[in-house]
Amino acid sequence: MGMWLRRGAYNLPQGIGGLSLFGMAMACAGTVAAAEQPLYTVLNPTGNPPPIERRAMAPRPASLKGKTIYLVDETFDGGDKFLQQMQAWMAVHMPDVKTVFRPKKGAYAADDPDLWKEIKSVDGLMIMAIGH
Repeated sequence: MGMWLRRGAYNLPQGIGGLSLFGMAMACAGTVAAAEQPLYTVLNPTGNPPPIERRAMAPRPASLKGKTIYLVDETFDGGDKFLQQMQAWMAVHMPDVKTVFRPKKGAYAADDPDLWKEIKSVDGLMIMAIGH
């Protein structure tokens, strides 16, 4: 018959008690080894964005009389309805201002060089509806 170790309220055979003490010792030793392992720095795989070039706001015109204002929709939900309401309001309250409604090609951040060229060709102004 083997020897028995008494641990708290449990009686364990010496072999099992020894193994559990050995396991606890290994677990504690493992935490020390884990603490000695190197730390890794995780980087964002999308990279770093380029620095933003700050630009001054465009100068305000002295008057909107005789100007062409482009109401540009970037196709966010409801932006077209909002701009069309602005266009109707301007037709009543600012009859000397010509308004042109245009949806922008592509997503929000996509360039639309043809539209920009059209606006510049008539020395136009722009109001762009950006969502939220």
